Amino acid sequence: MLENIPTQSTMTELLGQPLFEIWQELCSVIEEKYDMERLWNTGGKNWTYEYKYRRGGKTLCSLYARRNCVGFMIIFGKDERAKFEDIRDSLSDSVCRQYDEATTYRDGKWVMFKPTDTSEFDDYMKLLAIKRKPNRK
Repeated sequence: MLENIPTQSTMTELLGQPLFEIWQELCSVIEEKYDMERLWNTGGKNWTYEYKYRRGGKTLCSLYARRNCVGFMIIFGKDERAKFEDIRDSLSDSVCRQYDEATTYRDGKWVMFKPTDTSEFDDYMKLLAIKRKPNRK
C-alpha cells in the first residue's frame, strides 16, 4: 500500500494532461458501474503507480501509470476465457488482438491495454462484466 497517494497534479505531471483525462474517464466509467475498494500501490519495476479495483479479496482490474503511459489490466481465469470467446464477435479487432497476444500464466491470462483515447471503453466494460456483474444501478 502507498503511504502518499498521488495528487491530481502529480498524476497530470506523470501522464501528461491528455492521458490523465483518459485515466480519469476510465475511473469514472468503472466507478459508475462498480462499487469497489480502491487501492493505490507502487507499480513494480515497470510502472510508477498501480490503482486496483477489488472487492471481497478479488481484483476486478488494475490501472497503471508511468511517464506518458496508462495501463489497464484485466486477468482472465479459465472460465472467464471461455466467456471471452462467447462475446468475441461483439468486441473490436484491436481489443481481440491485444487479448490474443497477452501471455497466459497458470493463474490466468494477463491482458494489458494501453488506452490513448476512450474508443475502447465500451469493450473494456464488456470485459469487466465477464469478471463480475456491475453492482451499481
